Amino acid sequence: MKLLAFLRRNPSAGLLCVQLLGVILYPMMESSPRGRALFGMFGLLVLGLALWVVRRGPWLTWVGVTFALPVVVLSLMTAVTPNAGLSLAAAALESVFYLYAAGSLIAYMLQDPHVVADDLFAAGATFTLLAWGFAYAFVVCQGLQPGSFGYTGLELRSWTELLYVSVAVLSSVGLSDIVPVLPVARSIVMLESIAGIMYIALVVSRLISLTANARRELPRS
Repeated sequence: MKLLAFLRRNPSAGLLCVQLLGVILYPMMESSPRGRALFGMFGLLVLGLALWVVRRGPWLTWVGVTFALPVVVLSLMTAVTPNAGLSLAAAALESVFYLYAAGSLIAYMLQDPHVVADDLFAAGATFTLLAWGFAYAFVVCQGLQPGSFGYTGLELRSWTELLYVSVAVLSSVGLSDIVPVLPVARSIVMLESIAGIMYIALVVSRLISLTANARRELPRS
């Protein structure tokens, strides 16, 4: 009961925890047909949590639903009858949805003059949403232009590999042995690098500043 109450007060915490759990589970779910089925179910769970979190933001919920519903339908169709075209369309819509959800959370954090616990969880969840959104953009990119990432010809990178690239680019750590090769892939990577820098500069720095100001305003004993 306490956990449910905590998640109601801080829905961003649930989304962040599930996505971090996914980072650990994804490599184990990609190696078998049953694992890939679980991967799809886990993806729908993340999608649902993201939609729940978006409702806390100032942007219209129906916009998020408009993006999310086709993703669910396409994902179920792909699970029943695997189809490369449907998978690519689902990935494109998921990319748009996750980036929209990240934007909604950023707007939610920027509208509040005070920092609460959910703002801190939202900061982490926004980072993961951005990483997921660009990772799906990478999926679409290599689906349309095989060989976009890496130096091994037309080999397609797995979801985990593309998510790894996305997190490395977004965090600006540069610790990735997979690099964009084709021009479109490089353009998307550059956009993600800019998004990562702007996120740190505008959102994280603001949260730190508000937290510091709140501590200075506390009455001294």
